[in-house]
Amino acid sequence: MKNKVRSMKDAVAQLVHDGDTVVIEGFTHLICFAAGHEIIRQKKRNLTLARLTPDLIYDQMIAAGAARKLVFSWAGNPGVGSLHAFRRAVEAKPPALDIEEYSHFGMVARLCAGAANLPFWPLRDYAGSDIPGANPRIKTVDCPYTGEKLAAVPALRPDVVIVHAQRADRDGNTQVWGLMGVQKEAAFASKRVIVVVEELVDESVIRSDPNRTLIPGLQVDAVVVEPWGAHPSYAQGYYDRDNDFYVAWDKIAREEAGLAKYLDEFVYGVEDRAEYMKKNPGLAERLKAKPRVCAGVDYGY
Repeated sequence: MKNKVRSMKDAVAQLVHDGDTVVIEGFTHLICFAAGHEIIRQKKRNLTLARLTPDLIYDQMIAAGAARKLVFSWAGNPGVGSLHAFRRAVEAKPPALDIEEYSHFGMVARLCAGAANLPFWPLRDYAGSDIPGANPRIKTVDCPYTGEKLAAVPALRPDVVIVHAQRADRDGNTQVWGLMGVQKEAAFASKRVIVVVEELVDESVIRSDPNRTLIPGLQVDAVVVEPWGAHPSYAQGYYDRDNDFYVAWDKIAREEAGLAKYLDEFVYGVEDRAEYMKKNPGLAERLKAKPRVCAGVDYGY
């Protein structure tokens, strides 16, 4: 198999195109801010951003003008409050951002349908909800076995999915542990997949612990080695969540000028993630995870 290792700059340039539907996955854990920043630096435009819980990175991408639409189930700064760039875009007259809203499980179901190559996914998730009234793409179907009326959501097949993970080999066999979202479903639903990892390891390491392999290399187009690429999110076993940053973002993003200043300094003003880390002295020491190693498993052979 070919070596899929690329720089972040090359991976984004080759695999993320203007007008694409882009999913940067991760559920609190392993959210790839580094990839979002590179998309901003390359001035990608007219993107449809999709995600269960768009948080700070999508706020930044919306502020930078990368997005024309957001497909989501909940948007906010977790534990803090609103996403201010997102709110400004939606509340503008006329709106500067189209939105398409689902429940959490509605988004999961859309990606499951895409991964299974099915046109839609049935669910009971919208009983008593007013979301279908705001989203005409949520339909109803009659169960062919019971006659019950069920909700249905269309498959989501992104153009590109970006997954941050702890480690992968050069072929793209990707291992994740800790809190998971729908990284696997998103990767299998997508036309192109970029995996960003804290560490590149030999194939023998992957084979020694096969149950941690969430995404097989056959599904991966590019592997990017980008330590600290998920900050201010976290990577289990590598560094903790930067809660201080999430709190600080509320003030930074509340006014357009403050958000623009942040982008100028920490996104446009750096070449890559290594320069970003240099602009944050002491961050690595403050957030680096303390070791807690699990017992080994004898798989035998």
